Amino acid sequence: MRPSGDPAVLEQRRKKAIALLKKGEKPVYVARLLGVDRRSVRRWNATFRGNGMRGLFARPNTGRPHRLNLKMKTQLERKLLKGARAAGFPTDLWTCPRVAHLIKSCLGISYHVNHVGRLLHRLGWTPQKPQRRAVERDLEAIRTWIKLDLPRIKKKPIG
Repeated sequence: MRPSGDPAVLEQRRKKAIALLKKGEKPVYVARLLGVDRRSVRRWNATFRGNGMRGLFARPNTGRPHRLNLKMKTQLERKLLKGARAAGFPTDLWTCPRVAHLIKSCLGISYHVNHVGRLLHRLGWTPQKPQRRAVERDLEAIRTWIKLDLPRIKKKPIG
């Protein structure tokens, strides 16, 4: 299993281990000093002997490739910006299940609902909670109430 941490930091740790081994230190001592298993130190040493310092360089952890290419992501984002109602949903709220359905219907790719949030995050979208406000809300009546009635009811002056 790949250790967690910045690849550059891990590379420096491997180089430090090799430098200590070159000085004549024992792999067990180097492992204890660096906080790793002795087998890791021996593996790094074997890699160094076979490939030189090039074998210790950090390699990017690519992982599984994304299922949507750049063109598909752009197409999806355009659809998302039009709103959920334009996509045929009753409200204008995007949810992960709705986005998964949109991806399947428009792009033909199945995305599990739990992974849609990660995809949206990579696209720069953030989770938003809609403000709960009544449709009948009258802002002018609220301002008038705050200006006229609230000072009369409140014990201390506002300000």
